[in-house]
Amino acid sequence: MISPSLLNNKHLLWRAGFGPGINQLEDLHKKDIKSLMNDLFKEETFLYVNYDTPDIAETRDYMMNDQTPAEKKKEMQRISRQQNEELNLNFLDKMVNSKEQMREKMAFFWHGHFASRVVNPKFNRPILNVIRKNALGNFKDLLFEVSQAPAMLNFLNNQQNKKDHPNENFAREVMELFTMGRGNYTEKDIREGARAFTGWGSDKEGNFKERKNLHDDGSKTFLRKTGNFTGTDVLNIILEEKATAKFITTKIYKFFVNENVDENIVKSLSESFYQTGYDIKKLMMDIFSSSWFYDKKNIGNRIKSPIELMAGIMRSLPMNIQNPENLIVYQKLLGQMLLYPPNVSGWPNGKSWIDSSTLMLRLQIPQIWSGLRPLDYRPKEDDDLDMGLKNNTNSLTKSFKNPNITIDWSRVEKIFNGKNVEDYLIQSSKSLDMNSVKNFSDNSVKMNVINLMSTPEYQLM
Repeated sequence: MISPSLLNNKHLLWRAGFGPGINQLEDLHKKDIKSLMNDLFKEETFLYVNYDTPDIAETRDYMMNDQTPAEKKKEMQRISRQQNEELNLNFLDKMVNSKEQMREKMAFFWHGHFASRVVNPKFNRPILNVIRKNALGNFKDLLFEVSQAPAMLNFLNNQQNKKDHPNENFAREVMELFTMGRGNYTEKDIREGARAFTGWGSDKEGNFKERKNLHDDGSKTFLRKTGNFTGTDVLNIILEEKATAKFITTKIYKFFVNENVDENIVKSLSESFYQTGYDIKKLMMDIFSSSWFYDKKNIGNRIKSPIELMAGIMRSLPMNIQNPENLIVYQKLLGQMLLYPPNVSGWPNGKSWIDSSTLMLRLQIPQIWSGLRPLDYRPKEDDDLDMGLKNNTNSLTKSFKNPNITIDWSRVEKIFNGKNVEDYLIQSSKSLDMNSVKNFSDNSVKMNVINLMSTPEYQLM
Protein backbone atom coordinates (compact mmCIF):
# COMPACT_ATOMS: atom_id res chain seq x y z
CA MET A 1 0.00 0.00 0.00
CA ILE A 2 1.51 3.31 -1.10
CA SER A 3 1.94 5.88 1.68
CA PRO A 4 -0.24 9.03 1.45
CA SER A 5 2.83 11.27 1.71
CA LEU A 6 4.51 9.63 -1.31
CA LEU A 7 1.29 9.84 -3.31
CA ASN A 8 0.86 13.53 -2.51
CA ASN A 9 4.53 14.31 -3.17
CA LYS A 10 4.40 12.71 -6.62
CA HIS A 11 1.17 14.56 -7.36
CA LEU A 12 2.71 17.91 -6.44
CA LEU A 13 5.91 17.31 -8.41
CA TRP A 14 4.00 16.32 -11.54
CA ARG A 15 1.54 19.20 -11.41
CA ALA A 16 3.87 21.97 -10.24
CA GLY A 17 6.77 20.66 -12.34
CA PHE A 18 7.62 17.87 -14.74
CA GLY A 19 7.67 14.98 -12.31
CA PRO A 20 10.23 13.84 -9.74
CA GLY A 21 13.86 14.11 -10.84
CA ILE A 22 16.33 11.28 -10.43
CA ASN A 23 17.87 13.13 -7.45
CA GLN A 24 14.48 13.33 -5.70
CA LEU A 25 13.33 9.73 -6.10
CA GLU A 26 15.46 8.09 -3.43
CA ASP A 27 14.03 10.06 -0.49
CA LEU A 28 10.71 11.13 -1.97
CA HIS A 29 8.68 9.15 0.56
CA LYS A 30 10.37 11.03 3.43
CA LYS A 31 9.69 14.57 2.17
CA ASP A 32 6.89 16.81 3.37
CA ILE A 33 4.78 19.06 1.16
CA LYS A 34 6.12 22.28 2.70
CA SER A 35 9.77 21.50 1.90
CA LEU A 36 8.85 20.39 -1.63
CA MET A 37 6.90 23.62 -2.14
CA ASN A 38 9.94 25.62 -1.01
CA ASP A 39 12.09 23.76 -3.54
CA LEU A 40 9.55 24.21 -6.35
CA PHE A 41 9.12 27.94 -5.81
CA LYS A 42 12.76 28.71 -5.12
CA GLU A 43 14.00 31.40 -7.52
CA GLU A 44 17.53 31.59 -8.86
CA THR A 45 19.28 34.06 -11.15
CA PHE A 46 17.13 34.25 -14.28
CA LEU A 47 18.87 32.78 -17.33
CA TYR A 48 17.57 33.49 -20.81
CA VAL A 49 16.88 30.74 -23.30
CA ASN A 50 19.02 31.54 -26.32
CA TYR A 51 20.44 30.10 -29.51
CA ASP A 52 24.14 29.69 -30.31
CA THR A 53 23.98 29.79 -34.11
CA PRO A 54 24.98 33.35 -35.08
CA ASP A 55 22.89 35.50 -37.41
CA ILE A 56 24.30 36.00 -40.87
CA ALA A 57 25.02 39.57 -41.98
CA GLU A 58 22.31 39.56 -44.64
CA THR A 59 19.53 39.11 -42.08
CA ARG A 60 20.61 42.37 -40.48
CA ASP A 61 20.48 44.24 -43.78
CA TYR A 62 17.01 43.24 -45.00
CA MET A 63 14.17 40.86 -44.40
CA MET A 64 13.80 38.00 -46.84
CA ASN A 65 11.60 39.02 -49.77
CA ASP A 66 10.96 38.27 -53.46
CA GLN A 67 14.19 40.03 -54.47
CA THR A 68 16.38 37.87 -52.22
CA PRO A 69 18.66 35.61 -54.35
CA ALA A 70 17.70 31.92 -54.12
CA GLU A 71 20.97 30.80 -52.53
CA LYS A 72 20.82 33.61 -49.97
CA LYS A 73 17.23 32.71 -49.17
CA LYS A 74 18.17 29.07 -48.67
CA GLU A 75 21.01 30.01 -46.32
CA MET A 76 18.77 32.34 -44.30
CA GLN A 77 16.15 29.60 -43.96
CA ARG A 78 18.82 27.15 -42.78
CA ILE A 79 20.05 29.59 -40.13
CA SER A 80 16.51 30.31 -38.93
CA ARG A 81 15.77 26.59 -38.71
CA GLN A 82 18.88 25.95 -36.61
CA GLN A 83 18.13 28.86 -34.30
CA ASN A 84 14.54 27.73 -33.77
CA GLU A 85 15.74 24.18 -33.09
CA GLU A 86 18.10 25.49 -30.43
CA LEU A 87 15.40 27.62 -28.79
CA ASN A 88 13.09 24.60 -28.73
CA LEU A 89 15.66 22.24 -27.23
CA ASN A 90 17.02 24.77 -24.74
CA PHE A 91 13.49 25.42 -23.46
CA LEU A 92 12.94 21.65 -23.11
CA ASP A 93 16.27 21.36 -21.32
CA LYS A 94 15.11 23.96 -18.78
CA MET A 95 11.99 21.89 -18.10
CA VAL A 96 14.10 18.78 -17.52
CA ASN A 97 17.09 20.16 -15.64
CA SER A 98 16.19 23.48 -14.04
CA LYS A 99 15.78 23.55 -10.27
CA GLU A 100 13.10 26.19 -10.84
CA GLN A 101 10.50 23.59 -11.78
CA MET A 102 7.51 25.78 -10.97
CA ARG A 103 8.81 28.63 -13.14
CA GLU A 104 9.31 26.36 -16.14
CA LYS A 105 5.98 24.55 -15.67
CA MET A 106 4.21 27.88 -15.42
CA ALA A 107 6.12 29.12 -18.49
CA PHE A 108 4.96 26.00 -20.32
CA PHE A 109 1.36 26.86 -19.38
CA TRP A 110 1.71 30.49 -20.54
CA HIS A 111 3.46 29.30 -23.74
CA GLY A 112 0.19 27.58 -24.63
CA HIS A 113 -2.02 30.39 -23.32
CA PHE A 114 -0.22 33.18 -25.20
CA ALA A 115 0.21 31.05 -28.30
CA SER A 116 2.12 32.54 -31.21
CA ARG A 117 3.70 30.91 -34.22
CA VAL A 118 6.23 32.77 -36.33
CA VAL A 119 9.24 31.46 -38.24
CA ASN A 120 11.59 34.31 -37.28
CA PRO A 121 13.78 33.19 -34.32
CA LYS A 122 14.54 36.85 -33.52
CA PHE A 123 10.85 37.16 -32.63
CA ASN A 124 10.53 33.76 -30.94
CA ARG A 125 13.41 34.30 -28.52
CA PRO A 126 12.07 37.51 -26.86
CA ILE A 127 8.50 36.29 -26.36
CA LEU A 128 9.70 32.97 -24.92
CA ASN A 129 11.89 34.76 -22.40
CA VAL A 130 9.21 37.33 -21.57
CA ILE A 131 6.90 34.43 -20.70
CA ARG A 132 9.57 32.63 -18.66
CA LYS A 133 10.70 35.79 -16.83
CA ASN A 134 7.15 36.77 -15.83
CA ALA A 135 5.78 33.25 -15.42
CA LEU A 136 5.37 33.56 -11.63
CA GLY A 137 5.26 37.34 -11.45
CA ASN A 138 2.35 39.67 -12.08
CA PHE A 139 -0.19 38.89 -14.80
CA LYS A 140 -0.43 42.59 -15.69
CA ASP A 141 3.30 42.75 -16.48
CA LEU A 142 3.08 39.49 -18.42
CA LEU A 143 0.07 40.67 -20.43
CA PHE A 144 1.67 44.00 -21.33
CA GLU A 145 5.00 42.50 -22.38
CA VAL A 146 3.41 39.71 -24.43
CA SER A 147 1.02 42.20 -26.08
CA GLN A 148 4.00 44.29 -27.18
CA ALA A 149 6.07 41.31 -28.30
CA PRO A 150 6.75 41.44 -32.06
CA ALA A 151 6.03 37.70 -32.34
CA MET A 152 2.47 38.23 -31.12
CA LEU A 153 1.86 41.47 -33.00
CA ASN A 154 3.01 39.86 -36.25
CA PHE A 155 1.20 36.58 -35.66
CA LEU A 156 -2.10 38.40 -35.03
CA ASN A 157 -1.68 40.92 -37.86
CA ASN A 158 -1.38 44.08 -35.78
CA GLN A 159 1.38 45.26 -38.13
CA GLN A 160 -1.52 45.89 -40.53
CA ASN A 161 -3.68 47.67 -37.91
CA LYS A 162 -3.74 51.32 -38.98
CA LYS A 163 -6.10 54.24 -38.51
CA ASP A 164 -8.90 54.30 -41.12
CA HIS A 165 -8.07 50.61 -41.86
CA PRO A 166 -8.24 48.81 -38.50
CA ASN A 167 -7.41 45.10 -38.28
CA GLU A 168 -9.45 43.50 -35.48
CA ASN A 169 -7.57 40.20 -35.14
CA PHE A 170 -5.22 41.18 -32.31
CA ALA A 171 -7.89 43.00 -30.26
CA ARG A 172 -10.29 40.07 -30.61
CA GLU A 173 -7.80 37.43 -29.44
CA VAL A 174 -6.56 39.59 -26.55
CA MET A 175 -10.12 39.62 -25.18
CA GLU A 176 -11.33 36.17 -26.22
CA LEU A 177 -8.26 34.03 -25.50
CA PHE A 178 -5.81 36.00 -23.36
CA THR A 179 -7.95 37.84 -20.79
CA MET A 180 -11.75 37.81 -20.43
CA GLY A 181 -13.13 34.99 -22.55
CA ARG A 182 -16.27 35.03 -24.67
CA GLY A 183 -19.44 36.59 -23.35
CA ASN A 184 -17.71 39.42 -21.50
CA TYR A 185 -17.38 41.90 -24.38
CA THR A 186 -19.26 42.92 -27.52
CA GLU A 187 -18.37 43.16 -31.19
CA LYS A 188 -18.30 46.93 -30.72
CA ASP A 189 -15.69 46.49 -27.96
CA ILE A 190 -13.56 44.56 -30.46
CA ARG A 191 -13.87 47.32 -33.07
CA GLU A 192 -13.10 50.07 -30.56
CA GLY A 193 -10.26 48.04 -29.03
CA ALA A 194 -8.74 47.52 -32.47
CA ARG A 195 -8.77 51.29 -33.01
CA ALA A 196 -6.89 51.72 -29.72
CA PHE A 197 -4.21 49.24 -30.84
CA THR A 198 -3.62 50.97 -34.20
CA GLY A 199 0.06 51.74 -34.70
CA TRP A 200 1.39 48.97 -32.44
CA GLY A 201 4.03 47.06 -34.39
CA SER A 202 7.72 46.20 -34.57
CA ASP A 203 10.88 46.64 -36.56
CA LYS A 204 12.65 43.77 -38.34
CA GLU A 205 15.09 43.32 -35.44
CA GLY A 206 12.28 42.39 -33.10
CA ASN A 207 11.77 45.64 -31.20
CA PHE A 208 8.32 46.98 -30.28
CA LYS A 209 7.38 50.21 -32.08
CA GLU A 210 4.46 52.53 -31.41
CA ARG A 211 3.95 54.15 -34.83
CA LYS A 212 2.11 57.31 -33.77
CA ASN A 213 1.38 58.40 -37.35
CA LEU A 214 -0.70 55.20 -37.78
CA HIS A 215 -2.59 55.53 -34.48
CA ASP A 216 -6.27 56.49 -34.38
CA ASP A 217 -6.36 59.16 -31.66
CA GLY A 218 -10.12 59.74 -31.84
CA SER A 219 -12.58 59.08 -29.04
CA LYS A 220 -13.49 55.43 -28.39
CA THR A 221 -16.04 53.67 -26.18
CA PHE A 222 -14.65 50.44 -24.77
CA LEU A 223 -16.18 48.25 -22.05
CA ARG A 224 -18.58 51.04 -21.01
CA LYS A 225 -15.81 53.67 -20.78
CA THR A 226 -15.15 56.53 -23.24
CA GLY A 227 -11.92 58.39 -24.04
CA ASN A 228 -9.03 58.81 -26.49
CA PHE A 229 -7.81 55.36 -25.56
CA THR A 230 -4.47 53.84 -26.54
CA GLY A 231 -3.56 50.14 -26.45
CA THR A 232 -2.16 50.66 -22.95
CA ASP A 233 -5.50 52.11 -21.79
CA VAL A 234 -7.41 49.17 -23.24
CA LEU A 235 -5.25 46.60 -21.44
CA ASN A 236 -5.66 48.48 -18.15
CA ILE A 237 -9.45 48.59 -18.60
CA ILE A 238 -9.49 44.84 -19.32
CA LEU A 239 -7.54 44.18 -16.11
CA GLU A 240 -10.12 46.16 -14.12
CA GLU A 241 -12.74 43.59 -15.15
CA LYS A 242 -13.21 40.78 -12.62
CA ALA A 243 -14.09 38.54 -15.56
CA THR A 244 -10.39 38.60 -16.44
CA ALA A 245 -9.33 37.18 -13.08
CA LYS A 246 -12.09 34.54 -13.32
CA PHE A 247 -11.12 33.50 -16.85
CA ILE A 248 -7.40 33.14 -16.05
CA THR A 249 -8.04 31.34 -12.76
CA THR A 250 -10.43 28.89 -14.43
CA LYS A 251 -7.90 28.05 -17.11
CA ILE A 252 -5.14 27.56 -14.52
CA TYR A 253 -7.43 25.33 -12.44
CA LYS A 254 -8.21 23.16 -15.49
CA PHE A 255 -4.51 22.81 -16.33
CA PHE A 256 -3.08 22.27 -12.85
CA VAL A 257 -5.95 20.68 -10.90
CA ASN A 258 -8.86 19.17 -12.80
CA GLU A 259 -10.62 19.72 -16.12
CA ASN A 260 -13.91 19.43 -14.22
CA VAL A 261 -14.09 22.81 -12.50
CA ASP A 262 -15.21 23.25 -8.91
CA GLU A 263 -16.97 26.61 -9.30
CA ASN A 264 -16.85 27.51 -5.60
CA ILE A 265 -13.10 26.96 -5.39
CA VAL A 266 -12.43 28.89 -8.60
CA LYS A 267 -14.65 31.76 -7.40
CA SER A 268 -12.65 32.03 -4.17
CA LEU A 269 -9.29 31.75 -5.96
CA SER A 270 -10.20 34.31 -8.63
CA GLU A 271 -11.42 36.85 -6.06
CA SER A 272 -8.11 36.53 -4.22
CA PHE A 273 -6.20 36.73 -7.52
CA TYR A 274 -8.00 39.97 -8.36
CA GLN A 275 -7.47 41.47 -4.89
CA THR A 276 -3.72 40.78 -5.00
CA GLY A 277 -3.47 42.67 -8.30
CA TYR A 278 -2.94 39.47 -10.29
CA ASP A 279 -0.11 37.92 -8.26
CA ILE A 280 0.52 34.63 -10.09
CA LYS A 281 2.89 33.14 -7.52
CA LYS A 282 0.40 33.74 -4.70
CA LEU A 283 -2.36 32.06 -6.74
CA MET A 284 -0.23 28.98 -7.40
CA MET A 285 0.87 28.71 -3.76
CA ASP A 286 -2.78 28.93 -2.70
CA ILE A 287 -3.61 26.04 -5.03
CA PHE A 288 -0.75 23.72 -4.11
CA SER A 289 -1.05 24.30 -0.35
CA SER A 290 -4.80 23.61 -0.26
CA SER A 291 -6.05 20.29 1.09
CA TRP A 292 -8.53 19.93 -1.80
CA PHE A 293 -5.64 19.87 -4.29
CA TYR A 294 -4.69 16.46 -2.83
CA ASP A 295 -8.21 15.02 -2.99
CA LYS A 296 -8.36 11.60 -4.61
CA LYS A 297 -10.44 12.94 -7.51
CA ASN A 298 -7.61 15.33 -8.49
CA ILE A 299 -4.81 12.73 -8.55
CA GLY A 300 -3.97 10.76 -11.69
CA ASN A 301 -6.82 12.36 -13.64
CA ARG A 302 -4.83 14.27 -16.28
CA ILE A 303 -3.34 12.83 -19.46
CA LYS A 304 0.24 14.01 -19.81
CA SER A 305 0.83 16.22 -22.82
CA PRO A 306 3.66 15.01 -25.09
CA ILE A 307 6.11 17.53 -23.59
CA GLU A 308 5.15 16.55 -20.04
CA LEU A 309 5.56 12.88 -20.95
CA MET A 310 8.98 13.37 -22.55
CA ALA A 311 10.31 15.73 -19.87
CA GLY A 312 9.06 13.41 -17.13
CA ILE A 313 10.90 10.39 -18.55
CA MET A 314 14.04 12.48 -19.02
CA ARG A 315 13.87 13.69 -15.40
CA SER A 316 13.39 10.17 -13.98
CA LEU A 317 16.10 8.45 -16.03
CA PRO A 318 19.67 9.81 -16.05
CA MET A 319 20.42 9.91 -19.75
CA ASN A 320 23.07 11.15 -22.13
CA ILE A 321 21.57 12.22 -25.47
CA GLN A 322 24.14 12.40 -28.26
CA ASN A 323 21.74 13.91 -30.80
CA PRO A 324 19.21 16.05 -28.90
CA GLU A 325 17.83 17.43 -32.17
CA ASN A 326 16.11 14.06 -32.55
CA LEU A 327 13.80 15.02 -29.70
CA ILE A 328 12.10 17.51 -32.03
CA VAL A 329 10.95 14.58 -34.16
CA TYR A 330 9.18 13.07 -31.16
CA GLN A 331 7.51 16.40 -30.43
CA LYS A 332 6.28 16.52 -34.01
CA LEU A 333 5.11 12.92 -34.12
CA LEU A 334 3.25 13.27 -30.81
CA GLY A 335 1.65 16.57 -31.82
CA GLN A 336 3.27 19.15 -29.55
CA MET A 337 6.23 21.05 -30.92
CA LEU A 338 7.47 23.83 -28.65
CA LEU A 339 7.32 27.23 -30.43
CA TYR A 340 4.77 25.78 -32.85
CA PRO A 341 1.23 25.62 -31.40
CA PRO A 342 -1.47 24.60 -33.90
CA ASN A 343 -3.17 28.01 -33.72
CA VAL A 344 -3.74 31.02 -31.47
CA SER A 345 -5.89 28.89 -29.13
CA GLY A 346 -2.78 26.91 -28.19
CA TRP A 347 -2.63 23.16 -27.69
CA PRO A 348 -5.62 21.05 -26.73
CA ASN A 349 -5.66 19.01 -23.55
CA GLY A 350 -6.99 15.76 -22.18
CA LYS A 351 -8.15 12.98 -24.48
CA SER A 352 -7.25 14.98 -27.59
CA TRP A 353 -3.64 13.86 -26.99
CA ILE A 354 -4.61 10.23 -27.48
CA ASP A 355 -5.43 8.69 -30.83
CA SER A 356 -4.56 5.31 -32.31
CA SER A 357 -1.17 6.39 -33.71
CA THR A 358 0.05 8.70 -30.94
CA LEU A 359 -0.95 6.32 -28.14
CA MET A 360 1.11 3.51 -29.64
CA LEU A 361 4.18 5.73 -29.94
CA ARG A 362 3.69 7.13 -26.42
CA LEU A 363 3.67 3.58 -25.03
CA GLN A 364 6.76 2.64 -27.04
CA ILE A 365 8.99 5.66 -26.23
CA PRO A 366 10.58 4.07 -23.12
CA GLN A 367 11.55 1.03 -25.20
CA ILE A 368 12.80 3.12 -28.12
CA TRP A 369 14.86 5.41 -25.91
CA SER A 370 16.28 2.37 -24.11
CA GLY A 371 17.39 0.93 -27.45
CA LEU A 372 15.04 -2.06 -27.28
CA ARG A 373 13.12 -1.21 -30.45
CA PRO A 374 13.47 1.12 -33.46
CA LEU A 375 11.39 4.18 -34.27
CA ASP A 376 9.03 3.21 -37.09
CA TYR A 377 7.05 6.40 -37.52
CA ARG A 378 7.08 9.36 -39.90
CA PRO A 379 5.84 12.92 -39.54
CA LYS A 380 2.70 13.62 -41.56
CA GLU A 381 3.61 14.67 -45.08
CA ASP A 382 0.77 17.19 -45.30
CA ASP A 383 2.00 19.35 -42.43
CA ASP A 384 2.74 22.96 -43.27
CA LEU A 385 6.05 24.66 -42.51
CA ASP A 386 7.08 23.63 -38.99
CA MET A 387 9.22 26.55 -37.86
CA GLY A 388 11.30 25.80 -40.95
CA LEU A 389 11.76 22.24 -39.67
CA LYS A 390 9.58 20.24 -42.08
CA ASN A 391 12.28 18.89 -44.36
CA ASN A 392 14.63 18.52 -41.43
CA THR A 393 12.31 16.30 -39.38
CA ASN A 394 11.57 14.07 -42.36
CA SER A 395 15.27 13.49 -42.96
CA LEU A 396 15.91 12.97 -39.24
CA THR A 397 13.41 10.13 -39.00
CA LYS A 398 15.23 8.31 -41.77
CA SER A 399 18.58 8.58 -40.02
CA PHE A 400 17.98 7.53 -36.46
CA LYS A 401 16.01 4.32 -36.14
CA ASN A 402 17.79 3.83 -32.79
CA PRO A 403 18.19 7.17 -30.92
CA ASN A 404 21.64 7.77 -29.57
CA ILE A 405 20.60 7.76 -25.91
CA THR A 406 22.59 6.18 -23.09
CA ILE A 407 20.81 5.61 -19.77
CA ASP A 408 22.72 5.07 -16.52
CA TRP A 409 20.79 1.98 -15.43
CA SER A 410 23.17 1.18 -12.57
CA ARG A 411 22.18 4.48 -10.92
CA VAL A 412 18.49 3.72 -11.49
CA GLU A 413 18.87 0.26 -9.95
CA LYS A 414 20.65 1.69 -6.93
CA ILE A 415 17.86 4.20 -6.29
CA PHE A 416 15.02 1.70 -6.68
CA ASN A 417 16.75 -1.12 -4.80
CA GLY A 418 14.29 -2.53 -2.27
CA LYS A 419 11.44 -0.26 -3.41
CA ASN A 420 8.16 -0.91 -5.22
CA VAL A 421 9.01 0.86 -8.47
CA GLU A 422 5.36 1.37 -9.36
CA ASP A 423 4.85 3.43 -6.18
CA TYR A 424 7.29 6.01 -7.54
CA LEU A 425 6.39 5.98 -11.25
CA ILE A 426 2.62 5.51 -11.39
CA GLN A 427 0.10 8.06 -10.15
CA SER A 428 -3.06 5.97 -10.26
CA SER A 429 -2.36 2.23 -10.03
CA LYS A 430 -5.86 0.91 -9.32
CA SER A 431 -6.16 -0.50 -12.87
CA LEU A 432 -2.52 -1.57 -13.13
CA ASP A 433 -1.90 -5.30 -13.48
CA MET A 434 1.52 -5.70 -11.84
CA ASN A 435 1.58 -9.41 -12.56
CA SER A 436 1.54 -8.69 -16.29
CA VAL A 437 4.24 -6.05 -15.88
CA LYS A 438 6.48 -8.42 -13.93
CA ASN A 439 5.92 -11.26 -16.42
CA PHE A 440 7.80 -9.14 -18.97
CA SER A 441 10.38 -7.73 -16.57
CA ASP A 442 12.80 -10.64 -15.93
CA ASN A 443 12.86 -9.39 -12.29
CA SER A 444 15.31 -6.59 -13.15
CA VAL A 445 14.77 -2.98 -12.12
CA LYS A 446 15.61 -1.86 -15.66
CA MET A 447 12.87 -3.90 -17.32
CA ASN A 448 10.46 -3.10 -14.52
CA VAL A 449 10.97 0.64 -15.10
CA ILE A 450 10.73 0.35 -18.89
CA ASN A 451 7.57 -1.76 -18.74
CA LEU A 452 5.90 0.47 -16.16
CA MET A 453 6.64 3.54 -18.29
CA SER A 454 5.10 1.65 -21.23
CA THR A 455 1.72 1.19 -19.52
CA PRO A 456 -1.41 3.30 -20.11
CA GLU A 457 -1.29 4.20 -16.40
CA TYR A 458 2.03 6.03 -16.87
CA GLN A 459 0.27 8.35 -19.33
CA LEU A 460 -1.67 9.83 -16.41
CA MET A 461 -0.55 12.31 -13.80
